[in-house]
Amino acid sequence: MTSPLDLPSPSLRRRTVLQAAGGALLASGAALPLRALAQNEPFRVGLPIPLTGPFAAEARAVQQGAELAVKEFNAAGGRRAELLVRDDKLNPQEAVTRTVELIEKDRAHFIVGSVSAAVQLSVNNATRQRKIIYNSVSQSDSINEAKDFSKYTFHECLNPHMTAGAVARYAFPKMGKRVVFLTADYAYGHEMSRGFLAAGKAFGIEVLADIRHPLGQTDFSSYFPRILALKPDVLVVCNFGRDQSIAFRQAGDFGVKQKSKIIAPLLMHSGRMVDGHEVYADIIGGTGYYWGMEESTPSARAFNTAFRAANGGTAPTDYAGLGYAGVRNLLAAARQANSTDSDRVAEALQALRSDAYKGPTYYRACDHQSVQSVLIVESKPAAQAKGKDDIFRIVATEAPDEARMRSCAELGHA
Repeated sequence: MTSPLDLPSPSLRRRTVLQAAGGALLASGAALPLRALAQNEPFRVGLPIPLTGPFAAEARAVQQGAELAVKEFNAAGGRRAELLVRDDKLNPQEAVTRTVELIEKDRAHFIVGSVSAAVQLSVNNATRQRKIIYNSVSQSDSINEAKDFSKYTFHECLNPHMTAGAVARYAFPKMGKRVVFLTADYAYGHEMSRGFLAAGKAFGIEVLADIRHPLGQTDFSSYFPRILALKPDVLVVCNFGRDQSIAFRQAGDFGVKQKSKIIAPLLMHSGRMVDGHEVYADIIGGTGYYWGMEESTPSARAFNTAFRAANGGTAPTDYAGLGYAGVRNLLAAARQANSTDSDRVAEALQALRSDAYKGPTYYRACDHQSVQSVLIVESKPAAQAKGKDDIFRIVATEAPDEARMRSCAELGHA
């Protein structure tokens, strides 16, 4: 049986298909140059995302945003685009298999996607080996580092250093310097706490403890008596997903919320919708996008209007915005380059200055990290909510600023 790895390269397969098509046209008397055939070929964007598993809601939001981007691109006329969606099942090996199939079998020109940081790195490795552009929509610091980077790697999403740093700069001057960390003991948790520590130095924070817990923790009851005994001004919860919501719920049960301010580097729209007002009420965190930006940002208002029209009136989440921008920006660069050639499109994408849905963004030259604003949000109590989508209050916006990101030298770039 032939495996995807045994198939010809994407460029060879496309050339073979075009030659066959050209021969058929010539035999029929048509005289359409092969170059014209290639230019009429649609831009194909592969989207490997975890449609099954614990991040299925986030993946579906990414898909909805990506579908809107393709719809708007095609409505503008000219060369069309196609979106090829595949389920990576939140598994690195499955993601590699689906990505290779997208490139070698389905002839995808570009790849966008991933929700998990670990899956993201596996997809990035597969795409850079094949010299295919990959625009990741997952939070990670690692993908920006020189060891995992190539000129075909782009990072649409914020990273933990950016979100944690923004929340720290907002919270520590207002809430106090005595700090306890509750940190998931794996790479992403460590990246989040590192971002808080780096930003907190400027405010002279005193770290009373960094309490580590295993990934997938379901009972935090053994941690909270110690946290209460330390009497922190601020409890920084550096975890994600179900770990985060369980920690928040039990912090309320143990009275920690009444005695310390709780902050987190990232508050996800989908998780907040599932767990409700009571669990998250009054907790401060960072996010890349919230639909409430429409009150002050014209591009957010336009994006929200189009998204609601396409999705039964539902407001877009942060991950919907990432799927939208990740595909929209890549297609804009492909149209600018008038090409599917990875080098030409990567050059156009690096030079792109965009306002897709949240204000101005661009990709930093050394690591192709999207330089963008960070929202600081406070979760609303039930009494303040004016509808099911009214979950956050934007308390501050940190403007795009490369100086607040990890430096290119720190990431290992020359």
